Order: sequence, then C-alpha cells, then structure tokens
Amino acid sequence: MSQDFVEELKWRGMLHDSMPGVEDHLKEAMRSAYVGFDPTADSLHIGNLVPIMLLAHYQRCGHKPVALVGGATGMIGDPSGKSNERNLLDESTLRHNQEAIKKQLSHFLDFESDAPNSAVLVNNYDWMKSFSFLDFIRDVGKHITVNYMMAKDSVKNRISGESNNDGMSFTEFTYQLVQGYDFLHLYRDNSCTIQMGGSDQWGNITTGTELIRRIGNGKGFAITCPLITKSDGSKFGKSEGGNVWLDANRTSPYKFYQYWLNSSDEDAAKYIKIFTFLSQDEIESLINEHSQMPHQRLLQKRLAEEITVMVHSKEELENAVKASQILFSKNFKDDIDSLNEKTFLDVFEGVKQVEINRTEIEEGLDMIGALSAKTSFLNSNGEARRALKENAISVNKEKVREDYKITSSDLIKNKYVILSRGKKTNFILKIV
Repeated sequence: MSQDFVEELKWRGMLHDSMPGVEDHLKEAMRSAYVGFDPTADSLHIGNLVPIMLLAHYQRCGHKPVALVGGATGMIGDPSGKSNERNLLDESTLRHNQEAIKKQLSHFLDFESDAPNSAVLVNNYDWMKSFSFLDFIRDVGKHITVNYMMAKDSVKNRISGESNNDGMSFTEFTYQLVQGYDFLHLYRDNSCTIQMGGSDQWGNITTGTELIRRIGNGKGFAITCPLITKSDGSKFGKSEGGNVWLDANRTSPYKFYQYWLNSSDEDAAKYIKIFTFLSQDEIESLINEHSQMPHQRLLQKRLAEEITVMVHSKEELENAVKASQILFSKNFKDDIDSLNEKTFLDVFEGVKQVEINRTEIEEGLDMIGALSAKTSFLNSNGEARRALKENAISVNKEKVREDYKITSSDLIKNKYVILSRGKKTNFILKIV
C-alpha cells in the first residue's frame, strides 16, 4: 500500500485502540473497512468528521472504504453515552437523508471512479427490513450470551447510571447485536474485515468480530479513534446555536469557518492533524511558525481554510473570509452588499434590530429619529445629539453629522442600514 494507514493515524493522534494483527492484515492486501453513520438528519455535523477522515485516510492509503448509513440501527438508539432513544423514520425520509449524507461524504471520498478501492455506500435497513425477529434470535442471538453483552461498558454504564431512572430498554440492549450483525453481513457480502469508529464504539465493534468468528468462521478487526475534546472542557462540535452542521443551510459557511477560526492554540494544533490532509512536515512547520507569532493565528487560519474548502468550496471560503473581515473593510457598503442575506445576518448576529417603515426612508430619516426617537437605540435625543457632535456615529461605517438623512441609497440588500456608535457598538435598521 502507498502509505501505512495505522502509522498515519498514530502521528495524527487519531488512533485510540486496534485489535492485534490488524497492521499485518492491512499490509497483505487491499482491505475493506466500514464506519457507520446515523441518518436521523439530512446532514452530518462536525462530530462526524473524525470517522469521515478515518475513511478518507483509509482510501488514500489504498484501501476500500465502506460508509454504512444506519437506517435500521438509527431507529433503535445506541446505548453508548446516549440517554434517549431515537425516533422511527419512514423509508422515504431515510432515503432522502441517505442521499444527502452521500453527497456530503463525496467531498471526502471517491465513490465514482473505477478504481478497485472506490468507496461504497450501504444502508443496513436494506438487509434488516426483511429479517424477522424469530430468524434473528435463532440465527444471531443464540451465538452471543447475555453475560457477554452485559460485560460491555456501554451497557454497564447505562444500567448503573444514576440519572437513568428508567433503566435500559430491551431495544437498546439488543443494539450491539444488530450492529454486530451488520459487520457479519458486510464480511460475507463485501469482504469487509475491519470496522472503525469512536472509542465509545469498541464494545459494539467487538461484538461484530465475535459474530464473524462464531458464525462466519472468520476474523474481523476493530480500529477506534479517540473522542475529540476541547481544551477548555466544553463539548467539541457544539456552538451556541447547537450542532455545527456540514449543510450550508443549517450552518452557514461563514459560521462554519468562524468555528474553526476561534479554536484555541492548543486545539488548533490538535485539529490540524485530524481534520486536514496536510503532511506531517507541513503541519510541524506551521506549528513552529505559529509559536513564533501566535498573535497572527496562522494555525487557526490554515485549519479553517482547509476544512471550509473541503466541506463547502473555495468560493464559499472566500466569502467567509470576506465576511470575517467586513467590519474593517475600506469599501464596507459594497462588500457587505455582495454577501448573501444569511451570511449578512450571521455577521451581525445578536445586534439589536428595529423595524422602520419604508416610507420614512423614502422621505429621508433624520439621525435623531434613527438613533433615538424612532428606535431607542440610544437612551435619549440628547444622547444622540452628543454622540453626533462627538463624531462618534456612522451609517454603514461612514461618519455622519446631525444633518444627515438616511435614504434608500443607504440600504444594504434593499432593506438594512448599519448604524454604529464608535467602533464596537452596532445597530441595525430593518426597512419593512
């Protein structure tokens, strides 16, 4: 193989555990390995990026990646670290989500080429939907003891969890058997010998290797990656608005870019190894350069650039960079007018807005009205006059005096005006 996959994971900090023998197994021939993804939404989020990168590096090392969409397991609920069971999806929703997920995965994996290691997408609903309960407990269940299942950390933690007053349902308890059967099925039908996932999946994966041994008379392997944590203890992959999604309609490219740009130095040094394809030499050079000039945030900028291009596009990266620098732009109005409305609103998220009737703008809105009388942005007309006299007020980042009138020529996107007091305090007039 062109690269040693396990060695690649090691230096990138992406290897948590692996079964003995897996390195020799990978060196012998091209191997198929799979990772499972939950299809309960029509987008993946950045919490899924580590397993995606596992598959991407796997393909780059000459092996064949299999992405499994858990249409069946997604209906059950995985007990490892999760307290709530998932909702049942109808088949059309499942198919829609599957196609959306494949589109996102195709930014990282080659599904289309004729290469022997081109990626494959499968859905476990396709082989589980016609599997009767009686057949399942006869053909699969009898091979795994309850003692074996109870010994798994994911099960023990749920059953002994103090906050879990309701215990663990039979449905959740059987999750590891269903996931284990997936591995057996892919072993038989796709010659898939390796399952990869987060370290919390070790128990579920090894149940699969046990089924391959007992039913398939073969050998399966497990490789897990660490669960990503942030240096400040807060949860990776979450922003104030919830998940950071890969879908631009759920999380704009600007917000996506900002998430990575705002990483701490410690996190950026870790993330750039995990979430980019930069070489070890490039990364070590960047880390060294960053340590000389930390105020320039070279690591964060390169990390945000690489991953925004991968998930979105070069054009979306350029827009996100422009939006990030917009408040310092010399051509503020033209530059901000060129952003789409969603990005514009993201840039000014949390800024106080007041609606003004369009007729007032057509007639020309005086500055006292814009700042106080009609908006209460400032506490009084007197405070507005003082601020204007002090030359502290801007309309779309251009300084104005008390005699200035806001007209339709000041509108951004034909409906917004940015008022500023000093450099840091902004207000938005929304024209309706």
